[in-house]
Amino acid sequence: MNRFAALFDDIALLWGKYGSSYLNGVGSTLLLAVIATLVGCVIGFLCGILQTIPCSHSDPLVKRGLLGLLRGIIRAYIEIFRGTPMILQAVFIYYGLPYFTNNAVQFRNIWAVSILVVSINTGAYMAESVRGGILSVDRGQTEGAKAIGMTHVQTMLSVVLPQALRNIMPQIGNNFIINVKDTSVMFIIGFNDFFAVHKAVAGATFRFFPSAAIEMAGYLTMTLLASFLLRRLEKLLDGHASYELVREDPLVATAGTYNYPGKGSPYDEVNRERPQGARKEDAE
Repeated sequence: MNRFAALFDDIALLWGKYGSSYLNGVGSTLLLAVIATLVGCVIGFLCGILQTIPCSHSDPLVKRGLLGLLRGIIRAYIEIFRGTPMILQAVFIYYGLPYFTNNAVQFRNIWAVSILVVSINTGAYMAESVRGGILSVDRGQTEGAKAIGMTHVQTMLSVVLPQALRNIMPQIGNNFIINVKDTSVMFIIGFNDFFAVHKAVAGATFRFFPSAAIEMAGYLTMTLLASFLLRRLEKLLDGHASYELVREDPLVATAGTYNYPGKGSPYDEVNRERPQGARKEDAE
């Protein structure tokens, strides 16, 4: 119990002295994660759509060649950025490009580099999610849209993509939560996020574990809040769970289907004039 009390005392001491720095780091982390996830989704949608454009042997050679080239580039991009750690991607882009270009290409803005690295990494994962979401939409809906004269672009924008977006919404949320945590690797190029604040505070005070406890609680709070908000967004996209069904068609009564002889009906006079046997035969 004494160790726990000492831990809480250290946490209170660190928060009282560096609380504003921790909060600034939280703000930088969330802002980077939001921007990079949005840009990554745009990249992923573009790559996913290009991978699902229909192409057959009857299409012009130029179209087939161009699509083949674009799909090859997209495939290489996806495999490279999914198959390498983000921290090495940041090192390669920030330090490698100036090295290979003899300092002709240099990045002065750490924010721009961080957004670029996290965005293209997110886009590589989102490209496959979007492709799967597009393919999950029933083919009959695409054929129905074409049957009423819609072009491929109209079909994608009005029929396929809205449904694909709903299907991949959990994956978008998952990527956002991953980005909240993975932005911590940007400290390697000097980005001052939540994790960078922890390293600075721990180095200045030599209280590594209490600072790490603050970091753990902060990241857990951010991810839990993001999960809650994303689930609310999914329910919003689903719409209402119950609908009021139409139990009576007003056109049916007009057609006379429900006009049976009964009390007060104009058919009563006719039935009274007929013999009893005739009404029985009619009923049969």
